[in-house]
Amino acid sequence: MNTDSEDSMKLAEQYLKLFPWGTSRRYNSYTDYLLSRFGERVQKVSVDAGFTCPNRDGTKGFGGCTYCNNTSFVPPYCHPGMSIKEQVEKGVEYLTRRYNAKKFVAYFQAYSNTYAQIGDLKNLYEEALSHPDVIGLSIGTRPDCVDKEKIDYLAELARNYYITIEYGLESIHNPSLERLNRGHHFEDWAAAIELTANRGIHIASHVIMGLPNESKSQMLQTAEVLSKFPIDYLKIHHLHLVKKTILANQYLKEHFPLLMYRDYLDLVIGFLERLDPFIKIQRLVGETHPRHLLGPKWGLRVPIILKHIEEELEQKNTWQGKKFLNLSKVEKMTPIKTTSSITHL
Repeated sequence: MNTDSEDSMKLAEQYLKLFPWGTSRRYNSYTDYLLSRFGERVQKVSVDAGFTCPNRDGTKGFGGCTYCNNTSFVPPYCHPGMSIKEQVEKGVEYLTRRYNAKKFVAYFQAYSNTYAQIGDLKNLYEEALSHPDVIGLSIGTRPDCVDKEKIDYLAELARNYYITIEYGLESIHNPSLERLNRGHHFEDWAAAIELTANRGIHIASHVIMGLPNESKSQMLQTAEVLSKFPIDYLKIHHLHLVKKTILANQYLKEHFPLLMYRDYLDLVIGFLERLDPFIKIQRLVGETHPRHLLGPKWGLRVPIILKHIEEELEQKNTWQGKKFLNLSKVEKMTPIKTTSSITHL
């Protein structure tokens, strides 16, 4: 066996030992992390607090993000006409019955969930946290909808609860953000990360691969850039066109190329190889109900796609961070600590 092969095997063995749950996956699974941290399944309960976005209400534009149709992913128990308490209660009941879960995170998902005055946010968040089985919050928002006062408040909550703030990014490339009508630039995202880091708040973000006019090298560059920032979790989506969106209508006129399934698998593998292995992966593929989907139509459900990704990683003898790390750096790493400082358990 040559030296390169020996080094590769050594690196793979060390990588798999970095994570205390002893996962056999070749990427850092958020699901496995939660199971290890809390000792049991933790389920997100979506709530819709009736927020909007600054690129919808005229502050930064109208129409919202060109790919967005929130109705395509909102669960049946989640409705802004109901109180937060009612939505949480119905969601907990539904998810307990379906998954036998006992611990829950209230997921403020629809639109920009920090886009309000601090007093209003406190009322909404604390109403969700009042449920005895809710151990924390996951707050989806935009990087231009936070400030020091809001982050200070979330840092206070994080002393006793599991608090995650999820900043939409989609791309590190400003021309793509402008085409998507995001109303902010990559630099705004970087500033929000800096404001939030080291405050006890878990930081998540998400990106879309396959955006119009982005090359493969630009998409892979995204992994390298994100790895320089202190983010904890990442969602990786492919561009799937949802009916009744601006982007879907643009596609019907322009017919820009959509990712083929084989191309997406290759992209995901390359992306994971370049990504810091300590970033936990919340999602590796996007999904919407077939009745809402314009394309691409791969005819495969998420569990099958994940299985194919893991098989590809295995066949190529590669893993998350293989091209990010070198042997000397891995040898100096210490395993993730899983002892939780959260008191509300």
